[in-house]
Amino acid sequence: MSKSPVPTPHLEAKVGDIAETVLLPGDPLRAQFIAETFLENPVRYNTVRGMYGYTGYYKGKRVSVQGSGMGMPSMGIYSYELINFYGVKNLIRIGSAGAISDKLNLHDVVIGMGACTDSNYASQYKLPGTYAPIASFELLQKAVNNAKELGIDVTVGNIVSSDVFYGDDGLEGLKSWQKMGALCVEMEAAALYMNAARAGVNALAIVTISDCPLRGEETTSKERQTAFTKMMEIALSLA
Repeated sequence: MSKSPVPTPHLEAKVGDIAETVLLPGDPLRAQFIAETFLENPVRYNTVRGMYGYTGYYKGKRVSVQGSGMGMPSMGIYSYELINFYGVKNLIRIGSAGAISDKLNLHDVVIGMGACTDSNYASQYKLPGTYAPIASFELLQKAVNNAKELGIDVTVGNIVSSDVFYGDDGLEGLKSWQKMGALCVEMEAAALYMNAARAGVNALAIVTISDCPLRGEETTSKERQTAFTKMMEIALSLA
């Protein structure tokens, strides 16, 4: 893959400013919250487009947190630059998701073993078939074990990364994914998994259920920004 001098068009960090393990919340204010709440001596290395990035220490281990925006194109940009231009080896998405499974409730934590998608993101690789984006088993196994040690219940399985938030078919699409056992829907994990696979690095998506669209339940925007701390603790433990 091509190398580019840094700073990049989207990150003003210099070489060495970003740790090998990066947490990727979609919301830059969630990145700020994590840095100010959990990290020791956090230093903000990015403000481009208001997409904040910080590096600090969590229990003595260096870790970064970088806002990644909404949707696969945005995740694709930030994860690509972090991997290919800054040498990041472990990328952990932490975000919100809508429940598809009837077994999930608000605030439940889900770890995406795989990420189905309605996106054509994989078409760029010109593969002779359908690619199945999956998480790094190394990070997945560690996250599950660490969650147990932290006393946090998690559900592990297949999630869905969608290109649309307001689908023209309403809830019918979610019902179709439900019959195949998909747990929840979000908008970034599949692109992250593909970028990581292409570069040979590790990626994992840990999400918190922010709404149950099939039941008409939802959390507030404030809760999504600051209350989803269980997934943050699991992700930070992977550094």
